[in-house]
Amino acid sequence: MSESVRCSAGIKALADTETIFLARLVSVRSESGNEGPACRLLASMLPDLGWERVEIDDAGSVVATRGSGEKELLLLGHIDTVPGGPEVRLDGDILWGRGSVDAKGPLCTFAVAGGSVDVPREWRITLVAAVGEEANSIGTRTRLPLHKPNACIIGEPSGTDGVTIAYRGSLWLKLHAEDGGAHLSGDGGPLTATLRAAAKILDEVEALDDPQKPIIERHSGAVAAMGGRDEGEREASILLNLRIPLGVRPEDMVELASQAARARGVTLEVVEATPPHAESKDNVVVRALRTAIRMKGCKPRLLAKGGTADFNLAAQWGCPMAAYGPGDSHLDHTSEERISLSDYTKAIDILQEALRLIMTQ
Repeated sequence: MSESVRCSAGIKALADTETIFLARLVSVRSESGNEGPACRLLASMLPDLGWERVEIDDAGSVVATRGSGEKELLLLGHIDTVPGGPEVRLDGDILWGRGSVDAKGPLCTFAVAGGSVDVPREWRITLVAAVGEEANSIGTRTRLPLHKPNACIIGEPSGTDGVTIAYRGSLWLKLHAEDGGAHLSGDGGPLTATLRAAAKILDEVEALDDPQKPIIERHSGAVAAMGGRDEGEREASILLNLRIPLGVRPEDMVELASQAARARGVTLEVVEATPPHAESKDNVVVRALRTAIRMKGCKPRLLAKGGTADFNLAAQWGCPMAAYGPGDSHLDHTSEERISLSDYTKAIDILQEALRLIMTQ
């Protein structure tokens, strides 16, 4: 990987291995469900970074390992992205492109740091570049029964000086109604019923929200998709996404939504329910990251996010955990997605030190 790389017409040539690696991976599109080319490219590059064994698993995720000890340190990133994004280009220190922040920047940080750190005899490091995180998290769900890690770091943008210890939960609900047909003048029908049920649910969620609280403790809801028809046999569907704050169970929000749906004669299906999760700020992974950030001259920040990530699923392992990675998460999924290459390389240095600290526990 010593060659210079041009991500697109007009991009400056890159010279060092770490940035070439990131630029090449960002240059290959990998929307959820179409990660194959990016996974094959990643798998081909990992041996040069120090990974001893590399495979693509049954879900399509890339899995690499180093060492053979009984203790496992798991680095769980994701290689898929949402569609769209800016043209891949380099402007000075800034690499633009979909996935540069969410989450190929963190994933490449994992790959470089994890591939170069010394692995004690009693440890092994596993890198997972999961598919489908932006959709149904099939990559991580496939790995859940296959690991019992002693420690885990999730690859999500926190900034080089940030450590994420909590995410809200997520509840996906489908409202549906249909009938054999009627005239709108006498019966508003399924479209009207589902809209009113959805509006009632969102109003009640909004009433629970307190803008004065931190984001991790706030309720929110949004319409993710909707459709239907009024001709002939009428039908309508609305997909809602509710974010669940710490201290609230998904079951509680399902009951709230069910009451609104029943009142309008609308069926409600729970598509997916992911509880919120928070880690202790003093667990060994968080402490190691905070110490490493200080050692590199920065002041660590502890973060609690309003979104939901594979972090919530990985909580099932019950091991010390945190999320870390370079990049500004406010740029996730936007047309302005971009990452500072100097921040990326600094994050590699920080993570290398953190991994050493974790494996000396």
